Amino acid sequence: MSLFRFIFPLIVAGLSASLHAQAFPGAVGWAAETPGGRGGAIVRVTNLNASGPGSFRAALEQRGPRIVVFEVGGVIDMGLTTLTIEEPFLTIAGQTAPSPGITIIRGGIDIRTHDVIMRHIRVRSGVSGQARRSGWEADAVSTVGARNVIVDHCTMTWAVDENLSASGPRFTGATPEEWRRGTSHNITFSYNILAEGLADASHPKGEHSKGSLIHDNTNRVLIYRNLYAHNYERNPLLKGGAQVALVNNFIFNPGAQAVHYNLMDLEWGAQPHQTGELSAVGNVLRAGFSTRSDVAFLTIGGVGDLNYFGRDNVAVGRRGEPLPMFGRYTTSPARIVERPEPGIWWQGLDVLPADEVETHVLRHAGARPWDRDAHDIRVTFDVAEGRGEIIDDETEVGGYPVQEMTRAAFVEAEWHLDTMEPRSGRYPGQRDDFIQQPTTRRDAEMRR
Repeated sequence: MSLFRFIFPLIVAGLSASLHAQAFPGAVGWAAETPGGRGGAIVRVTNLNASGPGSFRAALEQRGPRIVVFEVGGVIDMGLTTLTIEEPFLTIAGQTAPSPGITIIRGGIDIRTHDVIMRHIRVRSGVSGQARRSGWEADAVSTVGARNVIVDHCTMTWAVDENLSASGPRFTGATPEEWRRGTSHNITFSYNILAEGLADASHPKGEHSKGSLIHDNTNRVLIYRNLYAHNYERNPLLKGGAQVALVNNFIFNPGAQAVHYNLMDLEWGAQPHQTGELSAVGNVLRAGFSTRSDVAFLTIGGVGDLNYFGRDNVAVGRRGEPLPMFGRYTTSPARIVERPEPGIWWQGLDVLPADEVETHVLRHAGARPWDRDAHDIRVTFDVAEGRGEIIDDETEVGGYPVQEMTRAAFVEAEWHLDTMEPRSGRYPGQRDDFIQQPTTRRDAEMRR
């Protein structure tokens, strides 16, 4: 098995730029060299207020290169608003917060700039009692016409639109090359939990339990070792002309679609259709209680072709029976065109064999995997045991977390400021015992 990891990069050598100074140890993809806020001001978040001095919002709005650190842990209630990041050269270091870390509720984050690193943040948007189809439609996190962005080791749940997306305008400029430069590009989504998108909630279009939308003409997008769980569709969805490497992701309990591609003619008008590019390697799809019987690993809709390179992908039903690799939801001549070599790939990427992906992702994905909150523990254990379902409202699974605010000073000398890794090798809240499991009071008494 280990031979696979060394041989595969040789096959695809030369298809992307070499790696130099990593954003942090283990950073991958076309954004791996972004400096984020390296060398900039240290901006301390000192309270859990939605706005004002010392708040997370104020830190994001500050100008110039900056590293946002947290001297407080707990829940930030955004009051049904979206945080917008418009100032570039930013590192959001959620790993610096004292246990239990930072959770944003009743809101989302839009990244509308370049060179941003966001790590170890939880975003739990939720419907928050809003009426069905009433118009509250937040993404948990989305890049909007952004570039050189890494979202790594974060948790996004209960979004009313997508949990995590790469988006932007379709047609900025006169040529396809200009379109690609004008929308999100050089994007890495790695080691995130993207779960329980809300289905019949407040989105004006109705059903909208979605994992990730990779919008038209977005390019050089790496989706790597994420957990997609209990999302009806878009696990992920690639729109027309998108260029994506999809590697070592674990998709559990999708509803109607797992991975799909769709260039919609009604959205493109007279513009020349662009062929999408998808390289999918070492991914796992496992059906759950909400999964339709006709689901396939990759389906195509709309009118545009998709160039597809696939290796070592696994798709199984609830009892382990094989599911089809391909499906379609169009009668147009749109094709999945299988290729012998990847049309898009990032050189040097470590690729696990598919039979190691489920265990690896469940152990390492999400915000602060060494210090998971109750909802992340619940989701990962439910996935491991084949439980859980697509939901309409966060209250179906316990609702927003209630956590006491914690405080601890950020000490610069204890951190490598170029990578925001702890000098000691131990993160705030990290314990020697990695085991984390859902435990009742009686369980705890019996296991002392």
